[in-house]
Formats: sequence, structure tokens, C-alpha cells
Amino acid sequence: MTIEQAAAFLLFAVVVSGTPGPSNLILTSTGATVGVRRGLPALFGQVAGMGFMLFVIGFGLGSLILENALAVEVLKWFGIGFLLWLSWKIATAGQHTQATKETRVGFWHLAAFQWVNPKSWIVCTSAVGSYLSTTTGSAFARSASIGLLFILAALPCCAVWLIAGASVQRMLRGERAARAFNLLMGGLLACSVLLFLH
Repeated sequence: MTIEQAAAFLLFAVVVSGTPGPSNLILTSTGATVGVRRGLPALFGQVAGMGFMLFVIGFGLGSLILENALAVEVLKWFGIGFLLWLSWKIATAGQHTQATKETRVGFWHLAAFQWVNPKSWIVCTSAVGSYLSTTTGSAFARSASIGLLFILAALPCCAVWLIAGASVQRMLRGERAARAFNLLMGGLLACSVLLFLH
């Protein structure tokens, strides 16, 4: 990958990782529930999951899934089910008590979630098709470099969502405010299911 290609890809990664989507809504809710420090595993899980997904798709293994209509359909409906379940859990949570904090989304949850998140598949397949050079280096090196570059670009962008959630944490000390915030976040996450239905 040339310097110009890397710069273009980094710009792409900043834009797609910083825009709203199911993963960033989950990060915001996590930040509001447990704060930045305890929400870091979710942040690292999100960007590592996307970086690994980019690597796998760039290396060619992702095409096995994308070329299998049944696998794509199963991923789609599993993703819808998971998002609706998570939306319900967020929307019906009360004040951010210790029990709520102990059931937060962590590293492995968000890393695995990328594989059923429609935005992740769109981003990864678009990135590989547009930015992965097939003329230089080994397939492994090219795929690893695009995955690592994405992680570097996405970490600060996704951290903004976690920090934004944590910044409203103080306002959510009352039961009514916490319930309203949880309903809003759960509703927005449920609406993101519309990304699947086209």
C-alpha cells in the first residue's frame, strides 16, 4: 500500500468508524452505564473485531461467507435477533445499579458482534474492494496492514462515543433520567435493525 493509498484508507476508516451505527450506540450506552475506564474492553473489542474482520475478508476467507447465500441470510437474522434482544435489555434496564454494571457488554461481545453487524460487513467489503492493493506484498501482509490501519484510525473515533456516553453518566443518577436514557438508546438500537431490512 502506497502512502497515498494508506492516507485515503485512513480517511475512510475515520469517517466510517466515527459515524452512528449499532456498535457505536452500544459503546455510548456502555459509557453511560460504567464510564470510560470500565468501558475500555468494549471499545477495544469493537475495533479489534473490525480489524480482524478486515483481515479475514482481505485474505479471502470472507468471500466464502459472502458467496454463500444461506450463510449471509443466517448472519442477517442472527444479527437482527441479537440487536433486538440487546435493545430490549438496554431499554428495560433501570437506574445504573451495580447489577446493571455487571451485565455490561465487554471485549468479546463487541468483537463477535461485528460479524453480525450489517455496517461492519458493508465497511469491510467496501474497504477491501477499494483500498486493498493486489499488486504488492503477500496476501497476508496486505490484509494485516489494512486491519491494523483500521484499528489505529478507529480507536480514537470510537472512543468519542464511549466518552459521550460517560459524560451523561452524572445526569443519570435518578431513576427517571436513567430509564429515559435507556429507552432512547434501546429504541435507537432497535431502529438500527432497519439496516438489515433492504
